[in-house]
Amino acid sequence: MKKAISHSILVVLGMVLSMTTYAQQPATDEQPFKGYISNDEYQVYIRMNFYDNNIIVPDQEILGELSGFFGANRDSRKWLFTSAEITDKNQATIAITNDYGSEDLIATLTYKNDSTYILKQKEGSTLKIAVKGKWVKIPKTIIFKK
Repeated sequence: MKKAISHSILVVLGMVLSMTTYAQQPATDEQPFKGYISNDEYQVYIRMNFYDNNIIVPDQEILGELSGFFGANRDSRKWLFTSAEITDKNQATIAITNDYGSEDLIATLTYKNDSTYILKQKEGSTLKIAVKGKWVKIPKTIIFKK
């Protein structure tokens, strides 16, 4: 009988602890710098998690966990977010490098509303992707949608 009671107490305690942990974590809507955003015109996207910095770049797992990356539907290369600092609730500053490490830049990502983000390249190299064997420069300011 004592085993059954102590087991029941442990189960209830575990449920209470898990609910407390869940309640302390902000909802996804409260974490604008986490998730997937894209730009249809250039067919590019961003995968990010500036809170936990736990994004693994596909086919580049050796790099470990990063803040995120910039990718393109038409190009397998990635631009890696080596660091990201949320400077206020609606803006983050990102250090970005290409997957060879030969080019880098600083950019800001601004959260405008629940579905719109603006990426501005501030200093350094220019983001670019290869399309049909030619380099396409990404505009210094580009809008992404969730």
